[in-house]
Amino acid sequence: MTTYMRRALITYCRVSTKAQGRSGLGLEAQREALARFVVAEGFEIVREFIEIETGKGADALDRRPQLTAALAEARRRRCPVAVAKLDRLSRDVHFISGRMAERVPFVVAELGSDVDPFILHLFAALAEKERAMIATRTRDALSRAKARGVRLGGPKLAQARKAAVEAIEANANRHAANVLPIIREIKRAGATSLRAIADALNARGVPTARGGRWQAQTVSNALARA
Repeated sequence: MTTYMRRALITYCRVSTKAQGRSGLGLEAQREALARFVVAEGFEIVREFIEIETGKGADALDRRPQLTAALAEARRRRCPVAVAKLDRLSRDVHFISGRMAERVPFVVAELGSDVDPFILHLFAALAEKERAMIATRTRDALSRAKARGVRLGGPKLAQARKAAVEAIEANANRHAANVLPIIREIKRAGATSLRAIADALNARGVPTARGGRWQAQTVSNALARA
């Protein structure tokens, strides 16, 4: 990754709805993840930017003035912008590639501070694929409901979408419950840090709920679910 001043760091957090923004749902989790990251990696937060806006669409940057401001501030200070997870920037590969082309370094707390740009592109592609899979599952749930004679629209449509999201959440919760005994065993063997536990899970060939490799943040998420 591009060399840059290690101390200064700008953080960017985003939620998609005003309801989430008012409640703090999602924002606090991002801020806590970033706070743990800067302590562990020796950074210092010099500015924080918070956005309440969807990340979808080709004009996403035009609708996200706080991200634009964060990029401008990062260029002025010659320091990186940090996000808790890559999807807080976007789940769109072209959008993320476009931001990286502006030569403002990005740091993703979930992935660590020394991730090669190629790896960021790879994770962006995976995030885009995940978005497509969620959309497919939602369409499948709607199709099944329609086949059962359910008239979709209004509350029925909202219920079907909610059911699809709940199914995904339930799968993640089941996976966390199944992995918890393995994590306990790893801890008994002497691994104490989240990073060490992630390395041990990867060494054992245990996949994450999404079929990927473990990082410190995914271990933390699994423990929170369990």
